[in-house]
Amino acid sequence: MSIMQFTQTVQIMPPTQMRRSKRTTQPTLPGMETEQAQAQKVTNRQIAEVLASIADMIESQNGNHYRIQAYRNAARGVLDLQESVVDILTRGAPLVIPGLGERLRTRIKDLALHGSMTINSGFYAQTLPQGVRILLTVEHIGLYTAIRLHEELGIDSIEKLYAEAQLHHIRELPGFGVRSEARLQRMAENIMRNRQTTHNHAPLGGAA
Repeated sequence: MSIMQFTQTVQIMPPTQMRRSKRTTQPTLPGMETEQAQAQKVTNRQIAEVLASIADMIESQNGNHYRIQAYRNAARGVLDLQESVVDILTRGAPLVIPGLGERLRTRIKDLALHGSMTINSGFYAQTLPQGVRILLTVEHIGLYTAIRLHEELGIDSIEKLYAEAQLHHIRELPGFGVRSEARLQRMAENIMRNRQTTHNHAPLGGAA
C-alpha cells in the first residue's frame, strides 16, 4: 500500500519587491542603472532564519529529534560562515559546515541560489485526522490551512466549514481575512450543492 507524504515549499521574498517608494519614479542617474536593477542576493541570515523556522515546525509536530537538530546545526553553521553562502556556491566551493548532510546541503543550495526549497512536511496522509483529510478535498485549502481550521475552529466537515465562514469566525484567525473567508464559504457551498444535485439524480432503488 502506498503512503502519500506531504511536502512544503519555503520561499524567501526579496524585500525590494515588497516595498515601493515615490523615489522609484524619479529618473535614474547616468551610471546607476545596473546597480539599481541588480537583484538582491539571499543573505546568510535569511538562510539561517528559514532553517531555524523549519526546525521549530518539525518540533511542533513532534518530529524526529535528529532531523530537528540537523536543521538547527545547519542554521548555526551558516551564521558562523565568514563569507556569503551565495558567493561560496557561485565559485563552486563546498560549504564547510560540520555535520551537514548531502540532502540538507542540496536544500541550502536551492534556497541560496533560487530563493526557495522544498521539504517533507513530516505528515503522512493516513496519519492525519479524518477532519483534516476532508478539508484537503476543498480547493484552495492546503495542508497547514486544513490543520489550523481543524485545530483552532474544530472544523471537520464541509458543512462546518460553511457554517464557520457564514458566522465570520474564519476571518478572526491570524493570516485569514474577509476575502479568503468568502472564498472558502463559496467553495464549501459549491461542494454541498453538487452533493445535493448528485443525490437528486440518483436512481431509485429497484427501478429498472
